[in-house]
Amino acid sequence: MIKIKRIYEKYSPDDGFRILIDRLWPRGVSKANAHVDLWLKEIAPTDQLRKWFSHDPKKWESFKKKYTKELHDNKSLLDKIKDLQKEHKTITLIFSAKDEQHNNAIVLGEVLHIL
Repeated sequence: MIKIKRIYEKYSPDDGFRILIDRLWPRGVSKANAHVDLWLKEIAPTDQLRKWFSHDPKKWESFKKKYTKELHDNKSLLDKIKDLQKEHKTITLIFSAKDEQHNNAIVLGEVLHIL
C-alpha cells in the first residue's frame, strides 16, 4: 500500500516506511522529529521544473506531464520505491507543499500505481 501524507501532519506508526520525496528539506521540521526513513530527493522534480511550476494550479496539467516524463527517465528510482514496497507492508510518500491537491507526491503516487 502506498499512502501520501504532508510532513506537517502528525506521525503515525500506520505510516509504515516513510519516504521524503522533496528536493529541499521542509522548513521548520527537525530531522529528529520528521520520522523519515529515507530522503529520496533525487525523485523530486528538477529545480527547473519545480521553480517553473511554483505550485500554480493553472500549470498543473503541464506539470504532471513534464514530471511524469522525468520519472520515467529515472526508472531506477521508481524501481527502488517498488522494491521498498515489497519489503515493507506500507510506504508513505512524504511531501511538504501547502497545496495538497497539486504537488509532486500526487503525480508520483499515480505513476507508482500504474507500474
